[in-house]
Amino acid sequence: MAARSAVGEGAVTWETKTVEGPDGLVCSVDRLASEAGTAVLRAGGNAVDAAIATSAALTVTTPHMCGMGGDLMALVAGPGTGPAQPLVLNASGRAGSGADPDRLRAEGHRTMPPLGDVRSAPVPGCVDGWLTLHGRLGRLPLAEVLAPAVELAERGFPTSPMLAFLLPKLAGVTGCDELVEAGVAAGESLRRPGPARMLRAIAAEGRAGFYGGEFGERLLEAGAGEYLHEDLDRPLADWVEGLVLEVWGHRVWTVPPNSAGVLALAGAGIAERAGLGADPDDPAWAHLTVEAARLAGLDRPRGLFEGADGRELIASDRLDARAAMVDPQRTVLRDDRYAGGGTIYLCATDGDGMGVSLIQSNAKEFGCHVAVPGTGVLLHNRGIGFSLEPGHPAEYGPGRRPPHTLSPTLVTRPNGSLRALLGTMGGDSQTQLVLQLLARLLVTGDDPAAVIGAPRWVLGTEGGTNFNVWEQPAGHRVRIEAHAPASWRPGLEERGHRVETARPDPAGFGHAHLIDFPADGPPRGAADARSLIGAAVAV
Repeated sequence: MAARSAVGEGAVTWETKTVEGPDGLVCSVDRLASEAGTAVLRAGGNAVDAAIATSAALTVTTPHMCGMGGDLMALVAGPGTGPAQPLVLNASGRAGSGADPDRLRAEGHRTMPPLGDVRSAPVPGCVDGWLTLHGRLGRLPLAEVLAPAVELAERGFPTSPMLAFLLPKLAGVTGCDELVEAGVAAGESLRRPGPARMLRAIAAEGRAGFYGGEFGERLLEAGAGEYLHEDLDRPLADWVEGLVLEVWGHRVWTVPPNSAGVLALAGAGIAERAGLGADPDDPAWAHLTVEAARLAGLDRPRGLFEGADGRELIASDRLDARAAMVDPQRTVLRDDRYAGGGTIYLCATDGDGMGVSLIQSNAKEFGCHVAVPGTGVLLHNRGIGFSLEPGHPAEYGPGRRPPHTLSPTLVTRPNGSLRALLGTMGGDSQTQLVLQLLARLLVTGDDPAAVIGAPRWVLGTEGGTNFNVWEQPAGHRVRIEAHAPASWRPGLEERGHRVETARPDPAGFGHAHLIDFPADGPPRGAADARSLIGAAVAV
């Protein structure tokens, strides 16, 4: 089935289809990657194998969004994971032993340098994430799981419109020859021999083939003292206890801090307590979700860091107090007294009912615009989440993980059965978008196509980036998609919000995907048409 939203003048309709997958289903930002995942399912792999295969393919086809030089987080539920709760993996990298905040401050930096500086690139955790997931839960040999990605890299693949549009941003970046010199237009074939070689090394030698091989040695050279051998020897993927909130008759799970997923849970808890209704066309729906997200986000600047107590941030008394601040007729954050991004999300399920919610990221487009020489791998810039304020709990320093916007989400029923896998890209807007997806799924009761294709809002600040939205709460403007209900803009403005109707923007409102597990039917999913080439592919 398909969902088509109402279209206003100049608006773009994101036509989204619900796909059923009784024998397995993969939703991702790229059809080629989704097909890589389902090929592994057909070969006898499980949902974890499919998720890794899809993720690996995306490192080849979408280097503007993710890569082996980035980070990964995931939740897994279903057969083989235990009955009590999902398994949760944090494979976000740590700053190298050479991390020196005083040196950056002495150079005049007040925030982490986002581009052209390797110091904003913690040791990437993506590959450790694959290996840890596969080692515990994978079914097929790793070489078979990575084979579709290797084939795409070696034989070539059609360049997506978004990749072709963004490739000129790499002009002048050393080590990007295979991307820059290709000079490809949308639809033209692009080969990536460097990543193919890295993937083959991982398939043959595992961790030693990547962190202890060509990539690791070249990373040490590129780091010029930022990293030491022991930084690469240290495993970067940890099984952690999931963070959960009971809301709207379900249990919603995410990765605990340093993940920002806690803000999505807090937003949902505030919205439920504030009386969020089931009609998204009502401007009160938009207002209450905006207010819930903003009030949850107040904890972001100083409350999100590695080791933060996520349970404290979603404690009932805390959420009650925040919900009590909500005025249904007026925005509360009128002053400061209350003081695309480069990410992919994918979800996969198999015929046995296992589900994987996985997110992988460069942070900002091509990351920090530093390539590991000779490998074709660009480094992420997740280090921009660090603070340079002396004594800040998230201060840049050796061995530390930065605060992450990554917010993969998994939903279970009270009896423990799997209800949904969902998530999105979008920097600081991820938790805002996850809140809206949860509300449409669990309160309104929309099917996957309607949830994913529905109009969205995101918060922005004047002259800001999508990674500093929470620095000035009073400066927020609400950007709404042009196909939003006609009532949204006047209804929000009447309540004191600054509102902007966005021009067609395929990257500014997330690329979300969803697999729903109905109690009385097969799994069904939808991929986001905003990604232009995304697809939900069934076995």
